Amino acid sequence: MSDVKNILLVGVGGQGTILASKILTSGLMEAGYDVKMSEIHGMSQRGGSVSTQVRYGKEVLSPIVGKGSADVIVAFERMEALRWLEYLKVGGKMVVNDFKINPAPVNLGKAEYPDDIIEDLKTKCQVTAVKAGEIATDLGNAKAMNVVLLGALVKAIGSLDDVDWDAQIEKNVKPKFVELNKKAFKAGYDL
Repeated sequence: MSDVKNILLVGVGGQGTILASKILTSGLMEAGYDVKMSEIHGMSQRGGSVSTQVRYGKEVLSPIVGKGSADVIVAFERMEALRWLEYLKVGGKMVVNDFKINPAPVNLGKAEYPDDIIEDLKTKCQVTAVKAGEIATDLGNAKAMNVVLLGALVKAIGSLDDVDWDAQIEKNVKPKFVELNKKAFKAGYDL
């Protein structure tokens, strides 16, 4: 049995999924894990889907998380949680940002955005719903929702408490946003 853990971070372009993944990867490497990360931008500059796959363990041979093998999925937007659900393994956990971004078909009136996504997900897997946008806004900047979600992810994983996450934030975030992001991480972790 493999000791490799699989994490999938999914969202919409501009939500900070890649920065959150870089902080996570940096922390995992500090903890002594072999880490592989793969990112797919898609049409991210036009509000399209962005996904990052992070795998860590004693020895990781590939950066790819296959369908049905993610231990944790972090969805930065509700619809992305549904889109990537088939990648979650049985017994896996999902951290979902209770946040809505209408995709192009909805904006064009060609589709409707489902209202009950989180309730539907809860019938299929273990879900932690996070109002990361509201939390980040209360802290002073809605863009910090990615680090709120990162804090919630680290809490969901449950075995990374010995990592100095503040140091990882300092390494990966622009200096003027470091304190805000430290608070955002703590807020997500403390949920």
